[in-house]
Amino acid sequence: MAWVYLGIAGLLEIVWAFSMKQSEGFTKLAPSLVTLAAMIASFALLSLSMKSLPLGTAYTIWTGIGAVGAFLVGVMVLGEQANAMRIGAAVLIVSGLVLMKLSSPA
Repeated sequence: MAWVYLGIAGLLEIVWAFSMKQSEGFTKLAPSLVTLAAMIASFALLSLSMKSLPLGTAYTIWTGIGAVGAFLVGVMVLGEQANAMRIGAAVLIVSGLVLMKLSSPA
């Protein structure tokens, strides 16, 4: 169950990053509330996953899902630039996440 919690926590990190961008510095109420709710839920699920997963594994996977997910949302939804170097960086992050998962005892 820890991996499920961690995956959902990572997806919620993408939600709060996107909604924070949409809040325009917390000046828009609805996206600001979504940001805060998604942050709380993401942290709660990360915390639950850390009951059985090592700190380094859980935190690395959580931040990696958020980083790559936010990059993809930025490119696909917000029209941000996707050049070879940025895509290569995302591929390296995903490679690191796979290695971290494979090396985890839990």
